[in-house]
Amino acid sequence: MDFSFLTKFFTYSSIQVKIIATILAFFMYWVIKKLSMKFVNKVSDDIKIRYQWKKTLGYIGFILFFIIIGRIWFKGIESIATYFGLVSAGIAIALKDPITNVVAWFFILSRNPFDIGERIQIGDYAGDVIDINVFKFTLLEIGNWVDGDQSTGRIVHIPNGQIFTKTLANYGKGFKYIWHEIPVLLTFESDWKKAKEILNQIVMGHAAHISKAAEKRIKKAKERFLIYQTNLEPAVYTKVEDSGVLLTVRYLCNPRKRRNTEQAIWEEILTEFANYPDIDFAYPTTRFYKNDENL
Repeated sequence: MDFSFLTKFFTYSSIQVKIIATILAFFMYWVIKKLSMKFVNKVSDDIKIRYQWKKTLGYIGFILFFIIIGRIWFKGIESIATYFGLVSAGIAIALKDPITNVVAWFFILSRNPFDIGERIQIGDYAGDVIDINVFKFTLLEIGNWVDGDQSTGRIVHIPNGQIFTKTLANYGKGFKYIWHEIPVLLTFESDWKKAKEILNQIVMGHAAHISKAAEKRIKKAKERFLIYQTNLEPAVYTKVEDSGVLLTVRYLCNPRKRRNTEQAIWEEILTEFANYPDIDFAYPTTRFYKNDENL
């Protein structure tokens, strides 16, 4: 019996063998990734370390899998550089945005404008970075309709390419703290000097320790950025408004604790001001004057 057709069927150039080889390569990639992650989960309980290893193994495995598949289907092209050149030339126009996202992903990994767990704002969106992959990064959104930079509960997926076109702000890169201000408006009849002294005492009690810690941070930040800011102490500023005397409390705080610190300071302000009848909050009022008909 002539079995030559079987030999022809299973030659390396046959489409069937290439498909089988591709399936086997994918299966091996999946098995190695699963075994590697099982080992990582066994030796470490740190969620962030597990996440980083998962992403790293995924990237390495994908690149190796891509190269192997290229060698299987393009065996006649011995040069990997030539293979990548042909592929990239064919898809550059059709896949402009995905390619931009991949380039931006390399930029994120190399230049590190933000990392997992950091709080950033890009364009109109702000949140904590919870994932970074080849085409997009993911934020757990803060702000929007929620005050005090607290979480909205929404997960926002942003294409990597937006880091080239949108303004990016990192809440904690380098300095780790942000300035926050609380406006306190008093009536013109209030003893604003006494109120200002009380506010100074309150804010010093809540934020003085943060200012000391920030001094060490800003020294390190000055090694990387041109920063002239040197006075990190809490302060209270005075300004006259149409409806009263405005005392603005300014202090450093952790970006994630902005709402909690503001609440604590406001509660102490309300408690202290209640002890002084000559200190009153200003609020919108309308005054009516009755004309004396005898005049």
